[in-house]
Amino acid sequence: MNIEIICPLYQAEKYIAQLHKSLQMQKKVDVLNILYLLTESKDDSEKILKQEKLCYQFIKKEEFSHSLTREQYAFKSKADIIVFISQDIVIEDDLWLYHLTKDIISGQVDATFSRQITKYNTIEKYTRERNYPEESRIVSKEDIPRLGLYTFFFSDASSAIRTTTFRQLGGYDQKNLPISEDMYFAYKLIMHGKKIKYVAESIIYHSHHFTLKQLYDRYKLTGNFFQENSYLNDYSATKAGGGLAKYVFKRMIQERNIKAIFRFFPDMMARYIGMKVGKYEKRKSS
Repeated sequence: MNIEIICPLYQAEKYIAQLHKSLQMQKKVDVLNILYLLTESKDDSEKILKQEKLCYQFIKKEEFSHSLTREQYAFKSKADIIVFISQDIVIEDDLWLYHLTKDIISGQVDATFSRQITKYNTIEKYTRERNYPEESRIVSKEDIPRLGLYTFFFSDASSAIRTTTFRQLGGYDQKNLPISEDMYFAYKLIMHGKKIKYVAESIIYHSHHFTLKQLYDRYKLTGNFFQENSYLNDYSATKAGGGLAKYVFKRMIQERNIKAIFRFFPDMMARYIGMKVGKYEKRKSS
């Protein structure tokens, strides 16, 4: 089975060269195409893409959508497997893609996503540990009573989906989703009897330095998503999917990470308040 990698870009001049190099070094896979979706920006992203003769589509800023843009080009794909990635991931393993796609090729599952690790010694380090553990797992509809909402945990920062499945399920249903489009589709996968695998052997580095305002805004958008897709509120955050704050605090204490400890309470409050406000405040249309 062959693969098309689809990567949205925005203000990406510092990422393109190294990211493309890491994609080209992948072994034991048949990559049909690497497609970059460039949203117009003021940096040299397009200049770099042209210089390197990379395959890309130019998108006007007002026309970009996290869900609709991915959906549009995934529907056009001629590959057997679609791989979605983010511009800011770092790939160091030449078998990252092989591990990510091999269980789709074998027919074991219809979608997969990678383990994410941060290179920073911040709160994100511990949230990544919790959400992306060292052991792989496969989830299906049968796991909902045990995992609740966590059954639909999925990340298109590095994910793979069988193309026919993506099309058969209608992608993102032509909805403009500014965030959590990956969870939206994961829910559809699970409820249609498909299986998702978290592949711990497929590792990417994905690191952020969010301000409290940026965290608040992200979680407000997430709250909007849950308001607009209220059926997801029917699934409880069970012990398997909850307890993140408790885990993070425990790990910070264990490692005596003083800087992260001072950041902990305002960080968690920004997330909590953003989520609450988002669930009760209607999202402004862009």
